[in-house]
Amino acid sequence: MNNRFKNTSVWVPLALAVALVGGMWIGKSFLNNSGKWDSKAKLETILGIIDSNYVDDIDPDSLLEASLPGLLSRLDPHSVYIPAKDLQGVNEELVGSFSGIGISFNLLNDTINVLEVISGGPSEKVGLLPGDRIVSINDTVVSGMGWSDVKVRSSLRGAKGTIVKLGIKRPTAKKLLSFDVTRGDIPVTSIDASYIISPGVGYIKINKFGASTYSEFLNSMVALIAEGAEKFVIDLRGNGGGFMEPAVLMANEFLPSGSPIVSMKGKTTRDDSPTLSDGSGSFRDVELVVLIDEISASASEIFAGAIQDNDRGLVIGRRSFGKGLVQNQMELPDSSALRLTIARYYTPSGRCIQKTYAPGTDYDRDIINRYEHGEFYNADSIKLNKDLAFTTLHGRTVYGGGGIMPDVFVPNDTAGVTSYYINVLNAGLIQKYTFDYSDKNRQQLEAGKTVEEILRILPDDDMLLEDFVAYAKKNGVTPRWALINISRDLIVNSLKAMIARNVLGVSGYFEVVNETDPTVIKAVEEITTGNASFPISAPEVKSENGNLSQNRHHFNMGRHWIDFSIAMGMA
Repeated sequence: MNNRFKNTSVWVPLALAVALVGGMWIGKSFLNNSGKWDSKAKLETILGIIDSNYVDDIDPDSLLEASLPGLLSRLDPHSVYIPAKDLQGVNEELVGSFSGIGISFNLLNDTINVLEVISGGPSEKVGLLPGDRIVSINDTVVSGMGWSDVKVRSSLRGAKGTIVKLGIKRPTAKKLLSFDVTRGDIPVTSIDASYIISPGVGYIKINKFGASTYSEFLNSMVALIAEGAEKFVIDLRGNGGGFMEPAVLMANEFLPSGSPIVSMKGKTTRDDSPTLSDGSGSFRDVELVVLIDEISASASEIFAGAIQDNDRGLVIGRRSFGKGLVQNQMELPDSSALRLTIARYYTPSGRCIQKTYAPGTDYDRDIINRYEHGEFYNADSIKLNKDLAFTTLHGRTVYGGGGIMPDVFVPNDTAGVTSYYINVLNAGLIQKYTFDYSDKNRQQLEAGKTVEEILRILPDDDMLLEDFVAYAKKNGVTPRWALINISRDLIVNSLKAMIARNVLGVSGYFEVVNETDPTVIKAVEEITTGNASFPISAPEVKSENGNLSQNRHHFNMGRHWIDFSIAMGMA
């Protein structure tokens, strides 16, 4: 017999015996004292076997790092792992400040466009202006190089006191301008707009619930009251949430003493924290409307739910996202972090508005599914779980298990949307045109200090539209006047809003678009006719463990939703 086969006949039984013994040893190592499999030991053993026997060299730590997101995704959609390299950037969106150059920007045509220069910030001090294009950073060309928003932010942000050199293209300058900007502390603001929208009615647009949101909100309320506001519209559309505390504190400002705001129930009683208003609120008697949509989530739903369930104001818009899970962020020794769901929160009526994430549910497509089922356009298309019916303070029926249904439904506005409008929008021509127009007419436009003054400076609607259509034609979109006339008001309003934003900042944008926004128009109509006025008395409730001063922890949302006409970054 061939020696090769002789050797094989000897080694096969031996290999099987070794494998059997090894398997018995491995199996035994998985057992704890009670005879059950020890999952921790199992994981360590598997990683050890891979490290010792896998055909290629691998780093067990990197293998574990890559597996953690998948592990947490099996729990719920909002428990997440944050690698150490991403933690600082994730936290900066909510903590209230970061160190950078003090601008908001967007990427258009692969170019960094300065949208806003923060007052008093480092960039303003050296002379940067809205409309400037950043073409190089520290002598590295960035324009046309395919940089992402994340890469731009990381390059412009940095340690306080460090210098970043910027190459700036400015329409009024023939040569490239150079600025050395010393990075400094930049506040992260939560209020996009705050102004008198109608006689006696104040409007506040809140984009997130961060560390500074409550103080910004109070300052806006006080300023609007000084301008004559007696009724208020709080716009939480597109607000994906953030910290729970500012939402609770804001709700407290509108509620009489003893009103329930929110409660939490977790695995242990330490996570249970019913919260009641303490009666110290400054705005307990004002009429209130809250605006929500399908992106309003988490802390936004806590605030809206507290107002709705206490019959304290009117909720208008479309059904909210449906996030009723509370996350606590726990930093690990290697500076990574877990945002782990530790509890469910419940609105004052007792409902948990978390939508289902059961196996087989396409959680990430829920918003798309709502759109496809017609929910954005018809309230009758909304599927409410009638088995989860609850009652507000004064007896109205509300439902849990899938977001907050507004008291007044306003469908998504599609008026004026034609294929021509979609073509110019998809090509970015509205943004490009308004940037170019603002550049060419900046000196004249900057003479306007308010939205009203800016709009008076602009040409009449017909001239503005014709100029834009000619611009779009030069950029490849053929005029189709039958469609253009249908989209006329939508296009003109968008152009005006973008120009106002380029000159006055984000607030100018909202002041223009709100003039034709059906949800805002409905809110002003309801509040001015008195329909937002509810009985606001509530029974005094004494509680030893549910008052506002206790359990003030920060809980972070696991997913950040953004709803901007143009995605913006801050640096």
